[in-house]
Amino acid sequence: MSDRRFTNALPTALLASGETCDFVSLNLIGGAPLFLEALRCLRKLSACDAPVLIHGETGTGKELAARAIHYLGARRAAPFIPVNCGAIPDNLIETEFFGHARGAFTDAKETRVGLIEQAEGGTLYLDELEALTSRGQVALLRFLQDRSYRPVGSTLGRTANLRVIGSTNADLADMARRGAYRADLLFRLTVLPLNLPPLRERHGDAALLAEKFVRRFAAEYQIEAKPLDAAAQKYLQTHDWPGNVRELENLVLRAVLLSDGPSLSFPDVPIASEVEVVDEPFHRAKARAIADFERTYVTELLRRARGNLSLAARLSGKERSRFGKLVKKYGLERAAFAPHS
Repeated sequence: MSDRRFTNALPTALLASGETCDFVSLNLIGGAPLFLEALRCLRKLSACDAPVLIHGETGTGKELAARAIHYLGARRAAPFIPVNCGAIPDNLIETEFFGHARGAFTDAKETRVGLIEQAEGGTLYLDELEALTSRGQVALLRFLQDRSYRPVGSTLGRTANLRVIGSTNADLADMARRGAYRADLLFRLTVLPLNLPPLRERHGDAALLAEKFVRRFAAEYQIEAKPLDAAAQKYLQTHDWPGNVRELENLVLRAVLLSDGPSLSFPDVPIASEVEVVDEPFHRAKARAIADFERTYVTELLRRARGNLSLAARLSGKERSRFGKLVKKYGLERAAFAPHS
């Protein structure tokens, strides 16, 4: 299936220059009614300059939506600066956002430009807003009131010309009611809300996305693009996708890299079969079935990775240490899968 099919299924966005742009070029792909409605809302938001708050579950594409708003708007020629609010240490909030002057503190040997100045003329994207500490919330609120700020150690105030887009997977309104988030900051951030639907509510989009991912990964790893087998296609239709598009993307990547036959199968999805009723409690039967699957799965990955633990861990989508614990749990020896063996 070509990308033209995706393009025809999606609305186009009107740019400030009067030109049109399809959402596929911005990696926003889907044809489900809820998703198309979100895109229509996104297109409207890109035409103005007020703050936007994007809400959606993990893996729904909040940063992609933020980038689309930026690149479809009048500020698209200026920088798009993404910030993970949960990754900024509390004692560095002001320095990270506002920058600092030379000599502002012991280690400030040079003047440093903050994130706000880096985004001048463009868009400052604040991801994981729920992770902002109380100190961070105060600093951001003060800036949003009139877009003015002062670098740490400087005597001169500045005014920023930028757009602010935030995103969260949490219920900030509920956090505000519980006193865990500043209500006044929430009001400043939610001038224009945008809700992204989870993949389980985007009927048919999992199959569209899976085919796109297959083509992309096949080209990236220079291997043949194969069709998904019947079991994989059925799984796309019935799975709840708690990890949303990110979960689907990782699943397809493993299928592309691990499938040996003429079609692609999902290697870490158990094949549906008749359940054998045994004379033991349910929890024991379940634990035994899980153990059998884990042992088979880990053994097969080690075989394909030829005993390379790091490679096998990457293929499984697990951290090396966690995958190593599974190898040790089932008494598997990596040397037995090495080429010389």
